[in-house]
Amino acid sequence: MSTSGLDNEGPRTSQFEAMVNAYSKDLYRYGLWLTKDAQISEDLVQETFLRAWRAMDQLKDPKAVKSWLFTIYRRENARRFEKVRPETTPIDDINVDQFAQVEDSFAKTEVIALRKSLKELPAEYLDPLLLQVLGGYSCDEIGEILDIKSGAVMTRLFRARKKLRAILEDDGSEIDIDGQDNIVEI
Repeated sequence: MSTSGLDNEGPRTSQFEAMVNAYSKDLYRYGLWLTKDAQISEDLVQETFLRAWRAMDQLKDPKAVKSWLFTIYRRENARRFEKVRPETTPIDDINVDQFAQVEDSFAKTEVIALRKSLKELPAEYLDPLLLQVLGGYSCDEIGEILDIKSGAVMTRLFRARKKLRAILEDDGSEIDIDGQDNIVEI
């Protein structure tokens, strides 16, 4: 009497051994391409053949064994990611002050980038922009202060924002100058 379950299977065992011999290298190569890791690929090949052994009687078309094995392999690879759960932190353990510090740091960086970019604007564009944003003046009031027509003020404001946007983009900044809240902190 044999103690090995494989010995009692006869033709099933020989079919399985033939399948392993015929396709293990192909599965391994496919796995290397898919996972980029030799150890993971080996483990997945073993898991694939283990599942194939358990489900051999479900294989209806022996000619489709290769595609069947590759499907099992892909599913085993997907299961690998199902098992991995990202580490989470309970909401009560989150330190809100850390976020405020990071946000302050980003805000300071934005203000510095904005100030640097504003220095590159010609005075004819900078003056109306600062009067509007910091002073809160209307186009008519800016026109009176600068002794130009309100239409010219609107043109200069448009060009100032356009030029400022281009300068910021060239510097790689993602500051949205259309929201005046960003410019007010200058």
